[in-house]
Amino acid sequence: MCRYPVGMPEMLTPADACTLLRRGGVIGYPTEAVWGVGCDPMDEAAVQRLLRLKQRPVEKGLILVAACVEQLDGLLAWDALSSAQQDVVRTSWPGPNTWIVPATSRVPHWITGTHAGVAVRVSAHPVVIALCERFGGVLVSTSANPAGAPPPVELDDFDAALRAALDGLVAGRTGDLARPTAIRDARTGEALRL
Repeated sequence: MCRYPVGMPEMLTPADACTLLRRGGVIGYPTEAVWGVGCDPMDEAAVQRLLRLKQRPVEKGLILVAACVEQLDGLLAWDALSSAQQDVVRTSWPGPNTWIVPATSRVPHWITGTHAGVAVRVSAHPVVIALCERFGGVLVSTSANPAGAPPPVELDDFDAALRAALDGLVAGRTGDLARPTAIRDARTGEALRL
């Protein structure tokens, strides 16, 4: 692998990134609109480290991304939604649509925060798909910026301290969305972030 300037983690393939994720690593990777950071959502130490790097309180909760709807099996309480609500969510994927869906007890509190639901997205971004497929399940996905700072669209926009603290970056480019994905409540359709 190539070496990059001081403070720049190695550029990784999805396979190498997943090796780090399984060891508790926190990585950066391109998403539909901005660079994101992620880790194994079931690894509490990795999630707490990610939250510290972002200066984000655990109470806010985190988004999970998947390569396909089946990767969300056992995490979402689909039966808490009407069939019409389920159809709206499912037909919006894959794509840049994040939904708050009632969570099962398998989703840890360090992911849901103070909420009964969990934010989830089935991505159409090729890097996110490759990571989730290689990893074999969902990953944490949150913008790669300290709380309150603008999220990076280009690698050069990354907060230098945050970038240097990551275990690696997955090569790729962000998608063409103008802003991070919309977040809606699956029960009400209410937009929580546009």
